Amino acid sequence: MERTKEADLVTAVLIYAMRCLAEGDHAALRDLHFGVKEIEALRAMQVADLYRIGALRAHCLEITLNRQVYWPMIHRLIEQRATEETIQTLIAADAPQEMMQVLFGLNPRDYTRLRRILSVDPAVGRPRELDESSSHRLWAVWSDRVEGETSGLLRPEAYLDIHRDTGLSMRAIWNQTQRWAQYGNLNDPLDEETVQAGAHE
Repeated sequence: MERTKEADLVTAVLIYAMRCLAEGDHAALRDLHFGVKEIEALRAMQVADLYRIGALRAHCLEITLNRQVYWPMIHRLIEQRATEETIQTLIAADAPQEMMQVLFGLNPRDYTRLRRILSVDPAVGRPRELDESSSHRLWAVWSDRVEGETSGLLRPEAYLDIHRDTGLSMRAIWNQTQRWAQYGNLNDPLDEETVQAGAHE
């Protein structure tokens, strides 16, 4: 017999209630309006009883939505989804592990796992130094975005924008801009020629 959606709902709640009982979480059971008799019946319930619920076409529950909890939860899920998508996009663009560690706290094991899942070829050796034209192009885009950022770091999305605007590899972008951030005083920026000269020392 095909299980009904009502049976699935009751089963899920009863499993939750049985776990609350096993863990001694009587406050959660009270929130579910379980009284002494209901708790005793729950204590006597067997796993096989959960399968017998499958024939139910009605349920014994009153479900209401707490909007004050629901919307923060939804917004948090949206933020997490956006972060995960940004991480995957950066890794697909061959962002180095150091960059992902600094921006997201991503450890080497998770970084390697995501590269494998996304079928990103293993990085071999150091990225080539940028030629003068590419370096100037990157400086123009990066310096405009980094203004006012004392750490020299940008939002992860900004690095993706730079990658799209310049056509340069993410590794080259990260390595070069980190050099500039370490060399220059970001509160009182040096002129472009000085910073670029220092980047190649």
